Amino acid sequence: MLTDFVDRVESLAAFNVLVDDLSRGRGGTLVFEGHLGMGKSSLLDFLGESARTANGPGIRVVEARCTPEIGTGLQYAPVIDVLRGLQAQRTRAQRFREGFRRSAVTATSAAPEVLAALVPGLEHILTLGKEVTKAALATGSIPLDSLLPFQHGAAQQIADTILSLARSGSPVVLLIDDIHDIDPSSLHVLDRLLPRLSEAPLALVLSHEPRTSPKSTRGLLDRWENGGLATRHTLVGLPVNAIAELVLRKHPTAPAQPLSMALSEITAGHPVFVRMCLDAWKDGDGPSPELPAGLARVVESRFAPLDVRDQELLEVAASQGALFFSPILARALGAEHEEVMGRLRRIAQVDELITLVATPPDWAGAESKDCYTFQHRALWDVVYKRQTPAQLCTRHAKIAAAWGDGRDESVPLARRLEIARHLRLGGAECLADSADVHYALARSAATEGMSYAEAEEHCAEAIRAARALPRRQEGRDRRLADAIELLLSLTEVRWRGQHEAAGPPGDIDGLAAEAEEAAERVGEPELVARTTLLRGKTLLATRGVEPSLVKLRQAMERAEVLDDRRPSFVARVEYGRQVGKRDLAESLRQLTEAERMYACEPSLGGRPDPVLQHARNLGEMQLGIAHFDSGHLGEALTRLERCTDRLRHEALHAELPIALNYLAQVRFGLGDLPGARAALEEARAFEAERGGDSGWHAYNTALLAFSFADSAHAAHAAEDRAHSRRLIEAAWEETTRTWLINLVPIVRNLYAEVLLRTSGRDAPAGERDHDLRQDLHQAERLAEATIAETRGSGMVRSEIAARCLLGRVSLRLGRVDEAAHRLDQALRILNEVGDMPALRTEEVYYYAALTHRAAGHRDRGRELLDRARAEVARKAGHIHDPELLELFRQEPLNRLIADDDQPSQ
Repeated sequence: MLTDFVDRVESLAAFNVLVDDLSRGRGGTLVFEGHLGMGKSSLLDFLGESARTANGPGIRVVEARCTPEIGTGLQYAPVIDVLRGLQAQRTRAQRFREGFRRSAVTATSAAPEVLAALVPGLEHILTLGKEVTKAALATGSIPLDSLLPFQHGAAQQIADTILSLARSGSPVVLLIDDIHDIDPSSLHVLDRLLPRLSEAPLALVLSHEPRTSPKSTRGLLDRWENGGLATRHTLVGLPVNAIAELVLRKHPTAPAQPLSMALSEITAGHPVFVRMCLDAWKDGDGPSPELPAGLARVVESRFAPLDVRDQELLEVAASQGALFFSPILARALGAEHEEVMGRLRRIAQVDELITLVATPPDWAGAESKDCYTFQHRALWDVVYKRQTPAQLCTRHAKIAAAWGDGRDESVPLARRLEIARHLRLGGAECLADSADVHYALARSAATEGMSYAEAEEHCAEAIRAARALPRRQEGRDRRLADAIELLLSLTEVRWRGQHEAAGPPGDIDGLAAEAEEAAERVGEPELVARTTLLRGKTLLATRGVEPSLVKLRQAMERAEVLDDRRPSFVARVEYGRQVGKRDLAESLRQLTEAERMYACEPSLGGRPDPVLQHARNLGEMQLGIAHFDSGHLGEALTRLERCTDRLRHEALHAELPIALNYLAQVRFGLGDLPGARAALEEARAFEAERGGDSGWHAYNTALLAFSFADSAHAAHAAEDRAHSRRLIEAAWEETTRTWLINLVPIVRNLYAEVLLRTSGRDAPAGERDHDLRQDLHQAERLAEATIAETRGSGMVRSEIAARCLLGRVSLRLGRVDEAAHRLDQALRILNEVGDMPALRTEEVYYYAALTHRAAGHRDRGRELLDRARAEVARKAGHIHDPELLELFRQEPLNRLIADDDQPSQ
């Protein structure tokens, strides 16, 4: 209550600085932290009121609260409040110009529906994501490597709209209370918003309770603070003079000084504790009253006069939440609703422990007509904790039953979330229902709003509940397999294998093995095939290529016997894509067969299924790059140009950055540097518009950096090299954030390549040798890291390239014998495995020839140069277009190999 607000001098000073900065066009973020009941909400209320009073129309104040008790996990709830608040403050003319279809969206509408009405252009992104995710769930394969950037794009577009609305009028102070209870989708939007506060007159004030805050929220606050994006201010207890002021307001005739001293000693200045003690104090108690020591005892002193039945009534109400509904309470107690309503009304009027809510949430339907809240959340917390664990389990289970079926998708999401919360807390008797409801909520979160973070949380809870069921209970294994499959599909884009920065869900291969074993016990062939495929993917991320290929081939064979051809097609494409890391010829065979299946079988190519289309796109572009890796450059170019042209005109075209990457590689191989750069720039622009980190965006950036490392224009050479260095550093930073296991070694090798090509060339004369050695040693460390990593992952192509890089570094450093040894190691592996993806065989031969010649091994150098020439000639023989052939022959490395019998470094 504002009338009870006292002191907080330091907090007000920090807020005034924020508002002063805002009036000068500088936005910022202030976070008030404190324990439960420390007065954070009262402070934000006071700050909002004072900002309005002091600044009038000069400052717009928008308020939002994150409410955990009801509808926990409701996607975008505070963000929607912010958007609505900003929209409401626009001028009448602005609102009229925009049209008012927003007015038709009610509070019970789904988050995507509300957001689509509030954020221009968002509806298209959400609709596409919804369609693809629904189809993906139906087949058990979610292509989130392509979908996740759309979620990032949605968050970016929401942040854009908030900034645009902030720019449309006077400066904005945005107050968000209790961000420890914020949903992950809204937190994602804030993370996009904070770095851009300089773009609009916008300041944020947040309240936060560290003890109840999830690790993800605390980590983000730390990152904001360390990055200079937010300032944190900790609230402590009230001083004696502030308590004396409260005493005078509440009890003007009381002995202010002795009473305030006693309160300070007992409460340690805890604002809510002080207020409750003052509520308990009565005139005539004297200057040194016997006040209860501790917040729980204050509550007990107010609780004790209640009838035992009313105490039980309030305990069950507290189990329902700080906000509770009398019809649900009556059902949980097995009592008459009329009686319960009467008792609650009397407690509210006489004992003042609860308050009738004037405008209850309408998602509760008929139950919302008689809604109460506890006087304060700290009071609710103490009443809730009066109950034993067994009492709480029993009461939560009864409340869940009173709410109804949480699996019914026609029920408002907030109500389903409320049911899930009580099932989660309802103990052993609720485990099966809890697993089912959380799994259903996970699917809804993924399909209805691309809220994958919320979906992951529900999946994790479904897995926990299913595991806790008796092993022989019917349906346990099916629940477990389904929930793990969904969780791993949702998190696939973030898998880091055994990388030290690997995050949730932790042991991905252990989870996949658990799902596969559960599926085998269920005995449903399609489920077995899907979980086997999933296990193949986790093995690739954690244990490398060899064990992964064994499992992926098994998945393909298991899917082959199914009547439904879709799992077989998806499994064959996945196996064909990965087997190329060991056997290019086998990759070509499998992908060619997948192409034939899609073209000939109506159940595949004849239906508009986004999952099949995704697999077809990946297979088609992989087949194109496999032709390139095998030396058929003309065929590769034709296929990839056809594929990228088609993808540009698809509704989703999510795989376009991958196809453009492959196309750029082919154009590099043909010597078409402008064409390669154009493809990479198109891919990067496409992903920049979608927003968010992406492993493929990093790879495309690294390839672009490589293209500028050796400039053909002498006038711009130094500038191009500097640009190359900036690009490769950005690419590596993004790679470390995304850590796609198959792309990390490639980008790391490209980083070493750029350092090798640009080292020491633009430093002042006195620093050139030092800079050269520094760059070369860094390139050496990068290549060695790749070799160490590929020994575990089996990414042989990257190991060969890294060993070649090490040889070239040694040669530049004058360690000729070491260089020859390192190149011979690369040659030995290449001779064992043959042509490899993303590796130019002739380049390895060329640098080996160069090194052996430098070491005085002229015959060996001649032999290796002849092998490089033969490889170039073989590839030239597959190019039938005369212009392309001439372009290929003029490619810098090919020209050196063909024309220079004494190749230079």
